[in-house]
Amino acid sequence: MHGFGVFHPKTDRPYFDAWLRRTGRQFAVSGRLTQTAAALSATEGGTVEEWRSRLRTVLEGGEEPSLDLLVRIDTLLAGPSRKLCRDDCQGSLF
Repeated sequence: MHGFGVFHPKTDRPYFDAWLRRTGRQFAVSGRLTQTAAALSATEGGTVEEWRSRLRTVLEGGEEPSLDLLVRIDTLLAGPSRKLCRDDCQGSLF
């Protein structure tokens, strides 16, 4: 046997696979997937439910999103930059 016709998972996408694992852990936090779907709906169009479904499909490996979408999701999950938060937080303390 030479292994022809046997399905092997893609091994040429280690960064995407690592992104899937990390993002899956972040979406495991209650409400995080819905928050991200709502933000994407507001900026990219479509309904929150459509984005929730699409995000689940991506996490299950059913869709490989564009690099732009990956970066957008990472940006949303990262939250505001520390510099912005530091400036805003300090201003609101006094």
